[in-house]
Amino acid sequence: MQDYVRRILTSSVYEVAEQTPLETMNLLSARLGAEVLLKREDMQPVFSFKIRGAHNRIAQLSAEERARGVICASAGNHAQGVALSATRLGIRAIIVMPTTTPVIKINAVRRLGGEVVLFGDGFDAARAHAAELAEKHLYVVVHPFDDPDVIAGQGTIGMELLRQHPGDIGAIYVPVGGGGLAAGIAAFVKFLRPEIRVIGVEPEEAASMKAAIAAGHPVALDQVGLFADGVAVRQVGTETFRLCRELLDDIVTVTADEICAAIKDIFDDMRAIAEPAGALALAGLRRQVERGEAPAGALIAINSGANVNFDRLRYVAERAEIGERAEALLSVEIPERPGSYRAFIRLLGQRSITEFNYRFAHGATAKIFVGIKLVGGDAEKHEIITLLEGHGLRVTDLTDNEVAKLHVRHMVGGRVSDLDDEVVYRFQFPERPGALLKFLEGLNDAWNISLFHYRNHGADYGRVLVGVQVPPATRSDFIAHVDAIGFPYWDETDNPAYRAFLDHDRP
Repeated sequence: MQDYVRRILTSSVYEVAEQTPLETMNLLSARLGAEVLLKREDMQPVFSFKIRGAHNRIAQLSAEERARGVICASAGNHAQGVALSATRLGIRAIIVMPTTTPVIKINAVRRLGGEVVLFGDGFDAARAHAAELAEKHLYVVVHPFDDPDVIAGQGTIGMELLRQHPGDIGAIYVPVGGGGLAAGIAAFVKFLRPEIRVIGVEPEEAASMKAAIAAGHPVALDQVGLFADGVAVRQVGTETFRLCRELLDDIVTVTADEICAAIKDIFDDMRAIAEPAGALALAGLRRQVERGEAPAGALIAINSGANVNFDRLRYVAERAEIGERAEALLSVEIPERPGSYRAFIRLLGQRSITEFNYRFAHGATAKIFVGIKLVGGDAEKHEIITLLEGHGLRVTDLTDNEVAKLHVRHMVGGRVSDLDDEVVYRFQFPERPGALLKFLEGLNDAWNISLFHYRNHGADYGRVLVGVQVPPATRSDFIAHVDAIGFPYWDETDNPAYRAFLDHDRP
């Protein structure tokens, strides 16, 4: 750690970066009964902490290396940090970005002086192309996390925290992608204040550091969720893994809904909008406090950035109340007869209804999709379910059902009476021209599409729910075609939300 502390103390980050404020979240502190503080890295010139590590790395280059120029592969914050740093130092910067990168991010890099090269559908393809260009033209590669100078640059946040809050600190919560930020902060904090817990936070769908620590070495995840794209890293670095395994006290994983709730918390307290990766650490802090696992003392979360597409906020607002357990989504079977709705609403009393979907279907029972505002969180939800079941109603809890939240709540329209051999799959594909056509061509005309739902979430990727009529004799052939398309997918044929509201009639 001594070497990293020396690197941090002598870093060059303040030539371009700023010491960001550490602010108390008064509303959230009162609600959680703990002192919660937020480190505002979203207030950096590029709206992200990444400028620290990028500049510290580039500032160490020799005159000969500067003349060759620098290159990196990034779809977001690291790209902007490299572009700004290189421009300030008069160095050429080539930024390789996936073709799926939103225009807002591409334009931001260009405004900062970076030369953008668009290549590939995702980060892995862009990174491979950047390596080829670096080898061909002798550019200096600026790695986003697995480099001692980058780690030291990010570690200056830890130095600032101890200066800004010299009193009692229980824990510092740090978002983890490749691990550079967590490694840098932990190296400095654990050297000077080893009693402070440093806790990494990862999305459940992209927990690459947790997987690496469990395996004893960095491992590549088969796939990662892209909601918190700033930390969607399939494999952590060798050096960052070494430091994080030694220095982190714990790793917490959180859901996308919990991240959305944390974005709302930051807005409510600061009137600032964090990107999903920026609110990740606060989501982990909240989870530990609510479960009684947080230590005593001040609790600090790193808001790592604010580079979020405006369209993404539609999805965030939709999911925030579920993330803070302020809404329940239920499938309820009620008698198909006059007066049933009124009786059902009377059971709920004065509770607010956030959603109510129904379509007539022949039979003795009707299935309704209902959203209910909660004040008492999961305890109140279970109380409602118990109440409804006590009156003879059959209830299925869909609050944490991804298909229900993403698709079914927007599709409730009645069941099909005579549809054979339908299977249902959920797909994730890059949000770019031609991606949907590639998907449909992969299925070919051998199977009939019987259901289709897609919504744009303002992200770099799209999500679609597809029903296809596939006779049992051709199932293996169908799966082979789906695998060949190359997009992540999940079989949702037995999903209770689909079975209740969209499936063909069957026992």
